[in-house]
Amino acid sequence: MTGGDPWPWLILFSLGTYHGVNPGMGWLFAVALGMQERDRRAVWRALLPITAGHAVAVGAVLLLALLAGALLPLARLKYVVAAILIALGVYRLARQRHPRYGGMQVGFLDLTVWSFLMATAHGAGLMVVPVFLGMTDAPHGAGHDHAGTAGSLLAGAGPMTGLAATAVHTLGYLIVTGVVAVIVYEKLGVALLRRAWVNLDRIWAFALIGTGVFSLFL
Repeated sequence: MTGGDPWPWLILFSLGTYHGVNPGMGWLFAVALGMQERDRRAVWRALLPITAGHAVAVGAVLLLALLAGALLPLARLKYVVAAILIALGVYRLARQRHPRYGGMQVGFLDLTVWSFLMATAHGAGLMVVPVFLGMTDAPHGAGHDHAGTAGSLLAGAGPMTGLAATAVHTLGYLIVTGVVAVIVYEKLGVALLRRAWVNLDRIWAFALIGTGVFSLFL
């Protein structure tokens, strides 16, 4: 599916934009830093480490999928990913509270770690895995049956494809995160976001569950 098919890449980019809309994935933190320093440049400075942390979180999950694929049959790996996504979505529905890891730090490394933890806690990388599992040009002829390992089926979607997938996803994330952060900082402020936050968190939980169910049909 990686050859001339643009749909996996469009889906990865779209997932990045969707992650960028979620305030818990970075833009709310960038706005808070801008307001704290009373400087629009603080918002822009925060975007690089926040984006880097998100990219590392997504890339790490794709790497784990490749490593797991060397041992597990593809069908079984899909079930594992689906189960984790659905469980995480149900957990977030039950908890309905924003995790607070890493604290309100302002250093580059602190922001990167904070973003990595937020993306991991929200299951951002896991949502990308079902798309990545379908990105393969591996043949299904001799030596490749339907019970083959995910590692063999992902031969056409190895580390370089994983890097490309992470880059495309992160680009969508960065564009939306930057645009939303600047608009909110310049026009809206953060006073109205508490109510919106609860609604978005619930939507996010349902999206995790939906992605888990969807991954079963890839």
